[in-house]
Amino acid sequence: MDKLPQILELGLRKLNASSQNGFSGTAQILEFLAQLPTPEEILTLRPSEELQTKIDTLLEKNRNTDLTPEEEQIWQQYQYLEHLVRIAKANALLKLNKK
Repeated sequence: MDKLPQILELGLRKLNASSQNGFSGTAQILEFLAQLPTPEEILTLRPSEELQTKIDTLLEKNRNTDLTPEEEQIWQQYQYLEHLVRIAKANALLKLNKK
């Protein structure tokens, strides 16, 4: 996963270039990962309360009604972020298991 810093940098650029207000709260996670934290720090990473509330709201709305096109785009961005975090956590666990 030697390209993780580059991937995160590109994600941050895309996020910062986006004018979407609904995707706030994720820059902190990407910035955290871009700092190349220790495996232990990565494994304890959790979304902020604000970000988790936004995710929960979209999940609930999706269960009860359809998401608007803008909400769908925000949801897809959250899913991509979750994918990056899962990759980082899997790599962190592998590193810890090698010790």
